[in-house]
This record gives sequence, structure tokens and C-alpha cells, in this order.
Amino acid sequence: MASQASIWQRNRTIGIPTSQGTLVATKRVSSSFRIITTSRHAITTAASESRPSPLRRTSRTTAAVFPSYHKTFSMGSMVDGPSDKANVLIVGSGGVGTMAAYALEKGGKASVTAVLRSNFPAVKKSGFNITSLDHGEIQGWRPSRIRNSIPDTAKQGDQPYDFVVVTTKNIADIHPSVAEIIAPAITPGHTAITLLQNGLNIERPLITAFPSNPIISGISFIGATEGPKGTIKHDDHDVLIVGAFDNPNISATESDAAAKHFIDLYGSCPGIDCLHEPDVRFSRWRKLLYNASFNSVATILRMDTSRMRVSEHIVDDLIRPIMLEIQAAALAKGVELPDELVDRMIVVDTFEAFFKPSMLQDAEKGNYIEFENIVGEPLREAERLGVPTPTLRVVYGLLKGIQWRVREAKGLVKVPLKSDPGLKYGGGKGPRTVTT
Repeated sequence: MASQASIWQRNRTIGIPTSQGTLVATKRVSSSFRIITTSRHAITTAASESRPSPLRRTSRTTAAVFPSYHKTFSMGSMVDGPSDKANVLIVGSGGVGTMAAYALEKGGKASVTAVLRSNFPAVKKSGFNITSLDHGEIQGWRPSRIRNSIPDTAKQGDQPYDFVVVTTKNIADIHPSVAEIIAPAITPGHTAITLLQNGLNIERPLITAFPSNPIISGISFIGATEGPKGTIKHDDHDVLIVGAFDNPNISATESDAAAKHFIDLYGSCPGIDCLHEPDVRFSRWRKLLYNASFNSVATILRMDTSRMRVSEHIVDDLIRPIMLEIQAAALAKGVELPDELVDRMIVVDTFEAFFKPSMLQDAEKGNYIEFENIVGEPLREAERLGVPTPTLRVVYGLLKGIQWRVREAKGLVKVPLKSDPGLKYGGGKGPRTVTT
């Protein structure tokens, strides 16, 4: 496997509009880190569509489906005995999940159990080796505990988890669902569920499954990839925007308190920005401006964002119209996205990165794509409210076609060799007759 050494030195400025103004976070990097970049076998279970640097490499994002058996590896004295630290489970420990685990542990207020999948043997043996823009070089690091399956707290008599943090992709049209995956680890009325995932209405299945639990929104702006297994490259400053989803079954005060508690845990880590955004709807619709447009069109055209901008017509005929349709749908829902935000989003990616959004990376690798919550949900909201979204409707149909091909390749769809009366468009037997 080929590798390439590179040196970076940069001054990173991030402007993130919120419902209360614009956050500007500047991260100056004058140190020379020796970064080993590898081929495209990296795996990251990402919740973010991070803004890339020119060094960003292709990553792979997958929905975690964990095996039924389980193993636990404990760091001994780090977790033995009673502790007043928050008990946190992280589901999905690729690049973003690992950096979240590191931030929570380094903040000193949380004891983290990380659920790993294919990287479990490597991390059990040698820990994580991390090269981080925010934290420097860390060798052989592990969270308090690692596992390769979701713990069943009731059956195993484990201490209830105060927070379950989900950083996997949310593939809403493929089972098992997020709710099904994390269910064994949830204690009703106690565990707060934090979704570091993209998309709209992602909280609804969780509220249905866990009506007495706070559901927290986390929108992450970070660059972190894993490759090879257990090796993390973190090259974009960690900014996390947190707020409580509205759960009608519990008080807003309780939900907000859970969100602020998580901010206290995560934000206690030096060098990162963790911010409270009470208007979760604004932050979710705002991120859809980019994800519904660039993510989707890149996947359909198999094209990076820089080439789209060079072409001009792709931006004028597809990207901008989708953004304007998202803006109109958001306004119908009572969320006002400023006009200048559209222009800013069109050029938000560093041009020299030739960035491939995560949905495109998944499609290129033959993985399921995360399109229902990014395109399907805003489309359904718009149609319910009578907002015309012709571009989004066509894009949604094309993405469903891409997903259908992946389902067929993975054996979830069987294509009959002959026409069948049950097929809507199967047609009759024999040569087709054209009547004029």
C-alpha cells in the first residue's frame, strides 16, 4: 500500500452562521506535522460534512452493524471503582467518533466506552495513533473501554449510560435502524441520546423508540479520518454545535439541561469549540443547504466540488436551484436562511482540495448512501407545505436509483429473468408491438 509524507502549515478560519449570529473560530497552525497519508482504505463513521483542507484525503463512511457476540477490553485502573464521571457510550469509532471519544476523555468529566467494529483487534493491541491539529501527536491512546458490540446494560447488569453518542452514518432506508442498533444500551428515562449525524427529522424514530429520553442534536465541523486501522488523522479544527431536539414527551427544560450537560463534558477539552445552539431547526436546515446540493449532485455526477465550480453551469443549473428550494422549504417551516448564506455555501470548500463529499465517497466504494434524511426528508416537508421543489424531486429520484443498484449488488434486490404479472412495468411476453 503506497504512502506519501506531507507537511502542512496553515491558518484555519471557520465562519459558522448560527441563529444568534456568526461564530468565527480561528486555529493557527505553525507546527510542522509529518502526516502519513495512505490509499483509500480509510474508514470513518462520520457525522459531519467537514470543510476540507488541501490535505484532506478520500474517506469511507459506513453505517455500523455490529455483531451479536461481544468482547470488552478495559483500561484497568482508569475505570475500576466508583466514579463521578459521566458514563458515555460512543457508537461508531472511526475518525470523528475517535476524536469525540478523545475530547470527552481529555476533558476529564467523562468515562468513555467506544464501540469499534473492524478496527477492534488493532486498537485492542496497540491503541489509537492520532495526529491531530488540535491535540498534537498521541500514540497508543485508548478510551476507558473498547468493545466490538453494543452492550446490553439490562442483561449484563452494567452501569446505565448517561449518554449514548451516535457518530455512524444514518442510512434510514436500510435495516437495522439507529434505534434498533442502540436499543440494548438505552436506559429508559435516564440515557440522553446524542446524534452526531446529518439530516432532517433524524430524531423522530428515536423519540418514538425512546419516548422518555432526551434526544440531542450535534452538528460537527471537523476533518478526521482513519487509515490504516487505528491510525487517525485529524486535520480540521473541532467545532461542535449542540442543542436539544424537541421531545414532546418530556419537558424542554429537561432536554435543554441534557444538551448543556453534554456541552460541559465535551467543551471541557482544551483546544476545541463546543457551542450551544438552542434553535436546532435553524442549524439543521442551514447544513442542508450544502448537503442536499453538493453532496447529492457530486454523487450523481461523480464529480468533486471544485470541478463543479469550474463548470459554472452545474452550479447555476443544479447547485444554486437546490439551495434556493431548501431555503424556500425552510422558510415555510419558519426557518429563515439569509440569502448571503447561499452564496457563501457555494464557495465554502477550499478550491485546491478538489473535495469529494462523503456521499460520493460512499457511492464510489459501493456503500449505501445517506440520502433519505438529507434529500428525502426536506423534499417531503416541502411537498407537504406546498413548496415547489422540482430540482430536488429529480435529484431524489436519481439518488434512489443509485441506492437501488447498491441494494441489488448486496443481494437485497432480486431481478427476475422474465416478466411477471406482479411487475408494474413488466410488459407482456414476446416482441413488443408498437401501435401507431
